[in-house]
Amino acid sequence: MRVDLFDFDLPDDNIALRPASPRDHARFLVVRPNATPVLEDHHVYDLPSFLRPGDALVFNDTKVIPAQLEGIRHREGAEEIAVSCTLHMRVGASRWKAFAKPGKRIKPGDRIDFGVGQGNSAVCLLGSLVATVAEKGDAGEIDLAFDLSGPDLDQAIASVGHIPLPPYIAAKRPEDGRDRADYQTIYAREEGAVAAPTAGLHFTPDLFARLDAAGIERHFVTLHVGAGTFLPVKADDTADHKMHQEIGHIDATTAAALNAVRARGNRVIAVGTTSLRLLESAAEDNGHIPAWSGATGIFITPGYRFKAVDMLMTNFHLPKSTLFMLVSAFAGLDTMRGAYAHAIETGYRFYSYGDSSLLFRKDD
Repeated sequence: MRVDLFDFDLPDDNIALRPASPRDHARFLVVRPNATPVLEDHHVYDLPSFLRPGDALVFNDTKVIPAQLEGIRHREGAEEIAVSCTLHMRVGASRWKAFAKPGKRIKPGDRIDFGVGQGNSAVCLLGSLVATVAEKGDAGEIDLAFDLSGPDLDQAIASVGHIPLPPYIAAKRPEDGRDRADYQTIYAREEGAVAAPTAGLHFTPDLFARLDAAGIERHFVTLHVGAGTFLPVKADDTADHKMHQEIGHIDATTAAALNAVRARGNRVIAVGTTSLRLLESAAEDNGHIPAWSGATGIFITPGYRFKAVDMLMTNFHLPKSTLFMLVSAFAGLDTMRGAYAHAIETGYRFYSYGDSSLLFRKDD
């Protein structure tokens, strides 16, 4: 499909720089492509009223790490330069794939010191946080082999790293102490993401209690969201776009519980596109969800047949992004173009810290 079909104009005023407070007071656009009216305006705390006892919400319990690293590149015979790296996928105890700037000035064999000038005692105790550029790929992607490994590396990254705010926020303000809490779901537990599963940012203990009282099941899967989620689609046709892979898993107990939900006629509601992409990566053609672990680069565009997910809770996404393509596949391109036009006109807040929506799946 042509990528420009997924373009729209978004005023800067609609981009959220801070989350709603309380989190579950964010606005909530309910989109029913098969009903009248198609669009209804609510708030996230209204979510239980759209669900039935026995339905199941599926959350991504990945935890954001401070994966933005600032360092100095060293190369024999060359001047030192400042380098910014965003880790996006772990590939070994001491190795990470990362996006680097300025990517054109980095070569395999370069040494990058991320501990310089940090003044952090934890790094001093462990030794400087230094990596060698092992490989270089396309679009500024590199493979970093750190001198530290395992828990020591994790501790050093936590000590010197910064929360990798999405570019549309970072361009307007620097990361601060509030982001360490704001850019994390209340149920995050599996460290490894470099971007938050932002649909889950809207949940509060009070909303969880109300969902429990309504008989709504709660299940957790893990997909470590990578920085590739922020990359624009540069191709003119969706067939020419390459997705970056992300690591995830679904355990056997969770898979069995979700299969039981669907077998009795209840619905599986993915909280976020990350949960949906993991479930759809694992699901078999008949809708059965097995235990699953691995890397996924699933790219969902209109025409895709959904196998495992009945409803989707998600924030509002970038123009021409893979995520707007995904929601257009789920609820219909015309429906989502109309929903986004309504959201912009009525002042919904977009992107990671923005408002939310609940999408019912379009009939096949």
